Amino acid sequence: MEEQHGADAAPVVVMRGITKEFPGVIANQDAQFDLREGEVHALVGENGAGKSTLMKILFGLYTPDAGSITMGGSTVRIDSPQTAIDLGIGMVHQHFMLIPSLTVAENISLGMEQKRGPFYDLDAAIEHARQLSTTYGLRVDPSARIRDISVGERQRVEILKSLARGVRVLILDEPTAVLTPQEADELFQVLRGLLRQGMSVVLITHKLREVMNNSDRVTVMRAGKYVGTVDTAATSTEELARMMVGRDILLRVEKGDAQPGAVVLQAMSVTTEHDQGLPAVRGVSFEVRAGEIYGIAGVEGNGQSELLEALTGLRKTSGGSILLNGVHIERASARRRRELGMAHIPEDRLVYGSSESSSIADNAVIGYHYHPPLARRLWLATSRRARWALDLIRRFDIRGARPEAPIGSLSGGNIQKLILAREMSREPNLLVAAQPTRGVDIGAIEFFHRKLVEYRDAGAAILLVSAELSEVLALADRIGVMFDGRIVAEFAGEEATEQDLGLAMLGVSDARRASA
Repeated sequence: MEEQHGADAAPVVVMRGITKEFPGVIANQDAQFDLREGEVHALVGENGAGKSTLMKILFGLYTPDAGSITMGGSTVRIDSPQTAIDLGIGMVHQHFMLIPSLTVAENISLGMEQKRGPFYDLDAAIEHARQLSTTYGLRVDPSARIRDISVGERQRVEILKSLARGVRVLILDEPTAVLTPQEADELFQVLRGLLRQGMSVVLITHKLREVMNNSDRVTVMRAGKYVGTVDTAATSTEELARMMVGRDILLRVEKGDAQPGAVVLQAMSVTTEHDQGLPAVRGVSFEVRAGEIYGIAGVEGNGQSELLEALTGLRKTSGGSILLNGVHIERASARRRRELGMAHIPEDRLVYGSSESSSIADNAVIGYHYHPPLARRLWLATSRRARWALDLIRRFDIRGARPEAPIGSLSGGNIQKLILAREMSREPNLLVAAQPTRGVDIGAIEFFHRKLVEYRDAGAAILLVSAELSEVLALADRIGVMFDGRIVAEFAGEEATEQDLGLAMLGVSDARRASA
């Protein structure tokens, strides 16, 4: 970042020897962190490394079991978010804490409302929000309701809420997870302005390129422990990945050109509704061929989830047709779609992808347990189930897995590996992969990407939906962009850029469309 205060700047926060234990889990063990005035300090690590826990301790959401926090040379006890705010520490969470029905100004003033006599002074709240917006360069309409503004604008409101309370330390937890590339760029421009005004920023993220482009220093955590702190200018994404995982990681996807064959999945003018009955998917048409990966990009909430549920039999369609290998399936059950060659890695692995009350072995066969080679005369053969599970555990490197252990004994990444193993094991000709690497660590992401490319090269058709734009760009041979329930643009994978996709994700009408 520009306008740095330099390596000699005094730390505004120092955390030492922080230990926090939850039942059965040591989230932080003798962890440390320091933040200097006027810097962006990135905090990175694999899923479960303890980085969010450490920052929740700094913000007063958790109390450490051991360790100390000093600010300005004095030891402080932060036992609540209000105490943290009083000390000048604010936190913007990955999932925004805003009230949709209230206006921007009302959300900013919550808890510190100005009164005109006995009544709430809305005009004063609007003027205060407008002054904050101008002072910090965070453009937003104070009178707009939260439900009517974009995701990027909501994030600005969250930041303004903290700034309105006078914070000088701002913790951002995965701030670009739901932003388009353009919105992410705007966010970091705003942060540069905040630094010039003496703010200090902690950036929790798993996007290493984002770290390299927008931070001054990086602290790496692994398995709850402090690994090290490096100057961003003196490191690389490869070195950071090595520190995070403890081994070399292949950060790029190696794949040759696609060899597309026959159409496997064809969606024609598909429509479906939200749970509230409002339109969610509005006449979507596309096709996926054997031997290719078709990616769908878009800011979350633009109909991707409902589209996949309609394709896989989890949601009824209200119009249009869906063909799988030439067979109409829009009214078919999820089981019938599996029998016709569809497999599904669901967006929510705990709700739709696994059964928390069942063993690893049971979860390894769900959906395929009623026919050979697992079943004899419709009865599941227990010995075959165990052998099947052991084979998947070995082939897909599912660590710490024992067939009869509960699935909850696995990490999130290894649960996702088990789902991937189960769905690929029957060699379906269509794999629908929804957010396949969400919440998994960088090592598992490398594994997943390699498997998806291998599956494509074996002749399968893959439909990939991911909120990670870099993942779609790296894997997809063709890319459709969803906005407001429609596919508004389509690109050839090798020609697409983040800029192109980002404009389409915002609904800009002049985004290029690939020829059919």
